[in-house]
Amino acid sequence: MKIMICGSMRFAREMLEAKRTLEEMGHAALLPCDIKECVRNPDLNMNMVHCVKTVIDKDCFNKVAASDAILVLNYPKNGMKGYIGGATLMEIGLARHLDKKIFLLYDLPSEEELRYAFEIKLTNPLILSGDVSKISDHC
Repeated sequence: MKIMICGSMRFAREMLEAKRTLEEMGHAALLPCDIKECVRNPDLNMNMVHCVKTVIDKDCFNKVAASDAILVLNYPKNGMKGYIGGATLMEIGLARHLDKKIFLLYDLPSEEELRYAFEIKLTNPLILSGDVSKISDHC
């Protein structure tokens, strides 16, 4: 299966590790085009010049479209378990529209903590409970 890895670029290192794990499992894995730059400087994802120059949103959307599934690395961030930011929300929406499988590494926060948790639940994501190897159960 071809899987696009999504999530906050604060987790760029974890994205690279997830890619290695997925490839060891026999899957093809795609990453945002600026992954290496974001490993060195995680704040680039909030730099407008960088984002416009790399056209990161369209790159990620194209990779979602080219994939069979997305894997959302929703680690804790800003004191919130299962964090999903705005860009990842858009990738989830696109994956849903294109009938891709949606895997979340961890369960979602409550709707009180994350106001769009309800909309993400509507996409019927598969929760992996922290275990990427569970993807193989859904191929």
